[in-house]
Parts: sequence; C-alpha cells; structure tokens
Amino acid sequence: MPVYDYACPDCGPFEALAPMSAFTDPCACPSCAKAAPRVMLTAPRLANMDASRRTAFATNERSADSPKRLSSHGPGCGCCSGGKKKPSRTLHRPDGSKSLMGTRPWMISH
Repeated sequence: MPVYDYACPDCGPFEALAPMSAFTDPCACPSCAKAAPRVMLTAPRLANMDASRRTAFATNERSADSPKRLSSHGPGCGCCSGGKKKPSRTLHRPDGSKSLMGTRPWMISH
C-alpha cells in the first residue's frame, strides 16, 4: 500500500497508508479524527519496497536523462588515459615541409 499525504484543517498535514483503490477518499486525522482530504505534498511512495530496490530505482531515474561521465576528456588523451601519447605520423623536414609517413606520399599537406 502506498503512503499518501493528507491535510487536516485543524491539525495540519500528515501521512497515512491507504489502498490504491481508495486514493481519492478522505482519511481520518490521527489526532482529532476529522475527515481530512488528500493533498499532493510529495510524490506517493510504496511502503512495501525494500531500501536496496528503492535505491536502484532512484539511481535509474537519475541516470535516465543525465548519465554520469567518468572523465571530461576523450579516449586516448595524454593526461589521464595512463598510456603514452600516440606518436605523430607527420614527418617534418628541415626545409619546413611536412608529409605523412607511410600513407599517400603524393598528397600535399598544409
């Protein structure tokens, strides 16, 4: 059974268990026994769910639209990937010209 919020006109808000079939019915106030209408102060919670399952649902709900990122850098970055930086395949000649080693020697680079 879910826990619903009710507001007594004399005593103020309180929570009570109620069956889902009676979600619109008023509930008797535990202090003064007057009929109190149901109000939406918080989202209804299921009382029969264990804490680990509730935590898993909350985690899935958070990650549905904003997943956690492990790093702000891309794969293979030199500062946090742990490995060495990839060697450059650009060949720099003494006259200032450049070319890629091993691939397309006929292409002119910038």
